[in-house]
Parts: sequence; C-alpha cells; structure tokens
Amino acid sequence: MSVLVGTDGRARCAWAGSAPEYLAYHDEEWGTELHGDQHLFERMSLEGFQAGLSWITILRRRETFRAAFAGFDIEKVAAFDADDVARLMADPGIIRNAAKVDATISNARVARDLVRERVGALDELLWSFAPPPRATAPQAGGIPATTPESVAASTALKKLGFRFVGPTTVYALMQATGMVDDHEAGCWRSLPSGATS
Repeated sequence: MSVLVGTDGRARCAWAGSAPEYLAYHDEEWGTELHGDQHLFERMSLEGFQAGLSWITILRRRETFRAAFAGFDIEKVAAFDADDVARLMADPGIIRNAAKVDATISNARVARDLVRERVGALDELLWSFAPPPRATAPQAGGIPATTPESVAASTALKKLGFRFVGPTTVYALMQATGMVDDHEAGCWRSLPSGATS
C-alpha cells in the first residue's frame, strides 16, 4: 500500500509527503469535485503548463500564475494581445514557455465561445467524460496515466480547438477536479471498501 502516515496520525497517498505544499493540496483539493467554467479553465490551463514538469513547480507558482493571467477570467484572458504575451514572457514567476502561453490564450478564446453560448458549457463538457465512481479505492501502483475517458475527452477538446490537452494532461485534470477519485487504498480520503461517492 503506497500510503504515508503523517505526524497527525493520518495515512495519506505517499506523494502527499514529498513536499510541504502537497499536504494541504492533497487534503483539501486533489480529488475534490470542482465545478464552474472559470475554475475548470484555470485547472485546465495549469495542467497544460505542468506538461513535462512536476506539479509542485506549478503549485508553488499558482498565485503568480493567477495574477499574470487575470485570475484566469476567461473573457479577460481571451482578450490578451501581443503586449500581454510580451508581459507574460518577461514574468519570471510563471513558466515562460511561448507555446504554453499561446495555448492558454487560444484556449480561453475557445472557452469564451462555449460559455457565451451557454454559461456552464465548459463545466458540462468536461464533466460529461467523468467515469462512473469506483466501488473501491485504487491499490498502490494501480493508477493509470490515461483512461478511455481521458482519451475521449482529449479528442473532443482538440476537435473544438483546445491545445495542450493530451490524454495524460486531461487525466491529471480529472484526478485534480474529482472527476475520478484516485486516493489510494488506506488514504484517509479514499473511499471505504465497497462504497461509492
């Protein structure tokens, strides 16, 4: 079982003990259902920036990312222009990757078009790919990098014009926002054996 018992006596997914910032993230956010177009756009954007990096790199810079990207307000980011791109590329507090910056702005424009048609459309689209809840928590080493649902979601998102939404990135988004519960068996946040969420 890949769990770690903390000083508070709680058993957690082992990764939660690898950095101080991970503890609160694990206990309060990861695997907790998240809804709302803007909230999900933020998480999609941050997962895109995380591609090829460790999540702790993004987590430690999250507040700076929020400031740089206008709180991930979809309309505001969609309106970013060349001056904003130059500002972002000069900001040492974020990941200065031109392709990821460009993709985030482009993705905001796609998201804007969706939510202008119907508020909640991005939320509805992403959550439509959530699999049925598992009956039991995953065992150590049993957590996949992709699933059929993340592959299908990635394909649908790319068809709409979203970028940096490969199946692995989408699965990380699904884990982070509670579309799946990947807290390992034995973790205090995992489902009790035989239960459903």
